[in-house]
Amino acid sequence: MSQLSQQHIQASHLKRVRTIADYQFGRGAGEVLFPDNVEFQLSTTKRIRQILLDNNRIATVRAKDGMLTLSIMGAGKLHGFIGYPGRRVVVNSDAAPFVAKGKTAFARHVVAADPDIRAGEEVLVVDENDRLLATGKAVLAPLEMLSFKKGIAVDVRNGIETGDKTDSE
Repeated sequence: MSQLSQQHIQASHLKRVRTIADYQFGRGAGEVLFPDNVEFQLSTTKRIRQILLDNNRIATVRAKDGMLTLSIMGAGKLHGFIGYPGRRVVVNSDAAPFVAKGKTAFARHVVAADPDIRAGEEVLVVDENDRLLATGKAVLAPLEMLSFKKGIAVDVRNGIETGDKTDSE
């Protein structure tokens, strides 16, 4: 493949993942998450699977819906970009050490949540001082997270102390 067409494919992939990130996390998130020098890992069908920076995963494009799942590195970039309380689920100090180890965030530990979150969306889990603990998928809507005393609020994918697990989705 020629150098020119290789650059064109790279630019096309970059535009695609930035557009997904802007849609999923808000305008400007794509450029924050994916600098020009990211690399793409493709599936056997030549679809974008993982987006890497210096051989570290930033995000994965989910096959089932084309949305992004974040690594801790990607969550950290997004945490700095999106102001509090955006995209955040806040857990109390009792739960914080467990969530940081990649354990599930339960509803009874949630003290605050961004009211714009929808169940099924990728969220950042933080402690009461807005310190990033983990990233995962919201299982409940914010109102439910705050009112339920039982059940899973966020299905945590990666905690800051566990690093990156491979995505099971």
